[in-house]
Amino acid sequence: MPTNRKGDRRERELVNRLDDAGFAVMRAPASGGATQRELPDVLAGNGESFYAIEAKSSAGDPIYLTGEEVQALVYFAQNFGAKPRIGVRFDREDWYFFHPGDCYTTDGGNYRVKKETALADGTDMAELVGDTEKVTLAEATERGTATTGDDADDGVRKLLQAVADGTLSVEEAADALA
Repeated sequence: MPTNRKGDRRERELVNRLDDAGFAVMRAPASGGATQRELPDVLAGNGESFYAIEAKSSAGDPIYLTGEEVQALVYFAQNFGAKPRIGVRFDREDWYFFHPGDCYTTDGGNYRVKKETALADGTDMAELVGDTEKVTLAEATERGTATTGDDADDGVRKLLQAVADGTLSVEEAADALA
């Protein structure tokens, strides 16, 4: 499938996902060089959060954005009152989002997101739309020790501590909680 058609399909997919999450959302029809104005690919808001999103997809190779693309995104977002986000989607994976300042910058001034980085450090769709909150293992363990000692909470705390100690894998802990 030609890259443009795949990119268009992915942008429409992102619009539909955000719409399903209760956001007012639109795909900027003039993005991608159809006009001289620098517009993000997607604008979305739900009354509390407003995003200007530059969307990119890849089969698995790192995703690159030019410095100019990112500067235009940040400029538009600031003037519009939105949060700038780079949305990336790799084949057989979900969408992940980054603030431009959190992306790797190459020596040439371009931006790069690797698949491993997206999966490990990106904000997933549920967190972007406010359904979940990302918590580090250390934060979860700390929260677990602050509980009142309820047996269920104590069991979760012990599982988290075992993962933190390296005696249990994340997958094993998830299976134990299921």
